[in-house]
Amino acid sequence: MKKTNSELSRRTFLGNLSKAGILGVAGLSPVAAQAGSLLTPSSPQEPAAHAFLCKPYLQHPAPDTITVTWLTTRPCYSWVEYSAEGQPARKAHSVTNGLVDANNRLHKIQLTHLEPGKKYSYKIFSKDIAEFQPYKLTYGSTIESETYTFTAPDPKAKEVSWVIINDIHDRPESIPHLMGLSGQAPYDFVFFNGDVFDYQSDEQQIINHMLTPCGNTFAPQTPFMYVRGNHETRGKYAREWHQYFDNPGHANYFSFTWGPVHAIVLDTGEDKEDNHPVYAGIVDFDAYRAQQAAWLEKELQSPAYKKARYKVVMMHIPHYHGGEWHGTVHCREMFGGLFNKHKIDILICGHTHTYGVHPPEPGTHNYPIIIGGGPKDGNRTLIKVKADQKQLILTMLKDDGTKVGEYKV
Repeated sequence: MKKTNSELSRRTFLGNLSKAGILGVAGLSPVAAQAGSLLTPSSPQEPAAHAFLCKPYLQHPAPDTITVTWLTTRPCYSWVEYSAEGQPARKAHSVTNGLVDANNRLHKIQLTHLEPGKKYSYKIFSKDIAEFQPYKLTYGSTIESETYTFTAPDPKAKEVSWVIINDIHDRPESIPHLMGLSGQAPYDFVFFNGDVFDYQSDEQQIINHMLTPCGNTFAPQTPFMYVRGNHETRGKYAREWHQYFDNPGHANYFSFTWGPVHAIVLDTGEDKEDNHPVYAGIVDFDAYRAQQAAWLEKELQSPAYKKARYKVVMMHIPHYHGGEWHGTVHCREMFGGLFNKHKIDILICGHTHTYGVHPPEPGTHNYPIIIGGGPKDGNRTLIKVKADQKQLILTMLKDDGTKVGEYKV
């Protein structure tokens, strides 16, 4: 039956009213709602106010560089001004194939030629691009952040410390709570060992449930690294997830040396068979883990690995003490023999939601397997690692501050 104009107008009005109600229930501000997805520009009819969507967060710590990352509501030209104490400010922007990165909302700017161990201050700037014609670019207003500080990574430091969070599953309040357990002890970086989310929905979820709590707690001053769990591989936005994070080597699996530690990080993928109906034929994690195993075998024979005082591996799914699901068994087949052969010192995992310290079992795993807790109150954990020239000590705290595990190398 043909609808009248008045009926159509009423449907449109009610539809818009429903959308507004949904946004209100979700707790999204008008600016955030207008910002939308990274891949979807703001509506030309209702342009978003020019603003930062999160505080800057530090990524890709390396011997003489670090990357400052942030998001804006509108396409911009962005830069960072930074300096060491007593030195003139420098300006950094990102250049790709001769073009300065611009007209984008996700900003990643690498600060280079840093002196290891030295303290730097920085501010971020984003200049709105009001109009971008082939031969005429019109700028709007410029916004800037407050001044932040960080200490440049020093891979040759005598000691290193870091904290590990895993399996918080879309509970953003867990980030400041768990980070608060670290006390006054300094740490060089934060490591997220997978399943920060239940699944990937959109950009706003990443902002609300990770970037904002990290930004309000530590991320403008201290870098973090992040490996996927099996839940980060799920959802319609899983294929965009990687754009927001940048680890050493610009990869989802990677290695780095910091102080006396050489760390290897593996991306263990999904926990079910690739042909499981829930994946609808669009995953291939068996081949991906085999690819990592080939890389791992070379990495375990590298000079950096052999020279390091401590050899640490971090990955989400433990290949023992985690049941017999396909992902667990396949990780065992791909990685377990290599870990034993090349004598890693310690393996740190998550996934099971049952925290524990599993000592070496000769012939099975000749090294301890440490597993962090799960998302529920009373089961959340913070793992603290500190390594110097004498020992590496790992301490696991429950969310009430109680020590529930310890291991020394």
